[in-house]
Amino acid sequence: MKTKPLFFNKHLQIIFCITLISVMEVSCIAPVLPKIAEALSITADRASLLIVVFTMPGIILSPFLGIAADRFGRKNVLVPALLLFGICGTAAGFTKSFSLLLVLRFFQGAGAASLGSLNQTIIGDIFPGKERVTAMGYNSSVLSVGTMLYPSIGGAIAMLGWHYPFFLAALAFPVSLLVIFSLDYKEPVKNGKIGDYLKHSFKLIKKKEILSLYIVTLAAFILLYGILLAFFPFYMKNHFHASPLIIGLAMSSSSIGSIIGSFNLGRLAGIFSFKKLLVSAFLIYPAALSIAYFMPVIFLFIIPVFIYGFANGILIPNIQTQISILAPDEYRGAFMSINSSVLRLGQTIGPLISGIIITRLGEGYVFIFGVCFAFAAALFVVQSVNEMGKPEKK
Repeated sequence: MKTKPLFFNKHLQIIFCITLISVMEVSCIAPVLPKIAEALSITADRASLLIVVFTMPGIILSPFLGIAADRFGRKNVLVPALLLFGICGTAAGFTKSFSLLLVLRFFQGAGAASLGSLNQTIIGDIFPGKERVTAMGYNSSVLSVGTMLYPSIGGAIAMLGWHYPFFLAALAFPVSLLVIFSLDYKEPVKNGKIGDYLKHSFKLIKKKEILSLYIVTLAAFILLYGILLAFFPFYMKNHFHASPLIIGLAMSSSSIGSIIGSFNLGRLAGIFSFKKLLVSAFLIYPAALSIAYFMPVIFLFIIPVFIYGFANGILIPNIQTQISILAPDEYRGAFMSINSSVLRLGQTIGPLISGIIITRLGEGYVFIFGVCFAFAAALFVVQSVNEMGKPEKK
């Protein structure tokens, strides 16, 4: 009997929908930031706050939501989170006050805080061994499809008005129905008292192999959000006088690269150790930034953006898979949610750093920062991350 390809697994496809929602409200808004700044008469660093306040709640809330998912069930956390995301995101499309927009983005970010970790947690619950690596890679590929299409969609919709891309958040409502009625797998059993759970989970998370992966996550998302999503749109507008639509199309090339990298992660993990893949990804970033600095026209700028995306594709799902493998079933929600909290910290720090550097030093220094930071991250992986080898099939 022929086995259905893993990509078409019903539960995995629902996870894909959750993943597409989780990345929507950054990818759609990033290329529109220059237009929002112009419409509301604010500076680039203030416009970047629309990303910062969205990611900020996840820094604090993600660990608590992960614990709640371990203790009370994945769906019991996931459905309210999707509804909060949809309500606040849709409401943001109706306001023209920057202050109110920041408030709505903050609460929408609170809804999004658990989405990016619970999708990975559920993958870890359902799929074993090499299937998990492949499923994580597929999920990251779908995420990259979203980040490829959303900037173009957001940029195109923004031609009608800067506030229209916010209405895409309403797609969270049908996804919540899918979770309620179709995500019906057996969740891990919750045993013991909450005090014992917290004590043991804290003991496990303090291990060096987990902490080093959290630091790698932080570095990866500082580079992703600080350079690619917060800096490149302003660079393309200022350096090439590009419109939001052109910026969105150029940004989409990053996702094509990420799709190619993450879709083949299972195959690459069978050839190279995960540590070698981590180091390689961090060394690709400086190459991409160096090429980007010397690009003379916007059309050629898609080349370094594509390369940057390929590095993301082999880096981020690889980290997520290794943390999921190290996490015991009954503690996986906490492990993945802390990783989500760390990546939210990276998402918050990255745009702040690039915004400050652009405003006070100039665009060229952002390139210098990115190159130096990526080399430092690669060195950290070499010295501090344990080698785990290749995954078993089952």
